[in-house]
Amino acid sequence: MRPRVVTPCIGVCSTALGDEVCRGCKRYSHEVIDWNSYSDDQKQIIDQRLDGFLVQVIENKLRIDDVGLLEWQLQTQRIRYPVHKSPYIWLFQLLRAGAGQIGDSAQFGFSIDAEYRDEPLISLRDMIDREFYLLSEAYYQRYIGRYLRREP
Repeated sequence: MRPRVVTPCIGVCSTALGDEVCRGCKRYSHEVIDWNSYSDDQKQIIDQRLDGFLVQVIENKLRIDDVGLLEWQLQTQRIRYPVHKSPYIWLFQLLRAGAGQIGDSAQFGFSIDAEYRDEPLISLRDMIDREFYLLSEAYYQRYIGRYLRREP
């Protein structure tokens, strides 16, 4: 049995301000509005798209070297993480909760790509979040938005 899909909302919705893609959860405005009317399968499709985009962005900057150590740190730090999802999603939860407190990434089971090693983890976390948003927005513009706004 697959786990229930919970709303990806993080309480920072920008669709009410007119954004087509929420800057908080990265869902499209119609998905935010219609979320409660979606079936579990529909929610699962959205969740998988968001996870895929986020993992893609993270894997370009970070590498998990020890999944067990990452999970142990999450548990020790009492950081909630979706056990059934990719460890890269767990890693983002760790960065969200405490990027500023991590001095040595190896102690948390991950390493930083050479290109980004001089970047503070807080900046790297923000960069990942920004690229996640841009990827969601680009996908929306290419595959969704143009069909929703049929221009004469």
